[in-house]
Amino acid sequence: MSYEPPTPPANLPTEIVNTLNESDPEQLQDVASYAEALAEHKEREARLEESADQEEVKERPDDLPDDVPAKATITIKEINDNRYYYWQWREGEKIRSQYKGPVNPDE
Repeated sequence: MSYEPPTPPANLPTEIVNTLNESDPEQLQDVASYAEALAEHKEREARLEESADQEEVKERPDDLPDDVPAKATITIKEINDNRYYYWQWREGEKIRSQYKGPVNPDE
């Protein structure tokens, strides 16, 4: 009795198929676990990005520049004893800022 190897998906690149065919069973199990975890991670990122895009459609403040997302908040930074307003928002792991103007001391 002979067993035929499984047929790889047609959209899988040849170099990946060849690498998998050269792998031992333990490596293949590791690849399967990693591929499943990576797929879940990418799907979650896509859902979060889509949800963030939908949130940005909400009403934008009148003084919000076009290149600043609607989810941005205003923060005050003190530089050389002067206070300034900055738009601030998160892009992935990074926090972005954009200058808005000086804080009016009369406020």
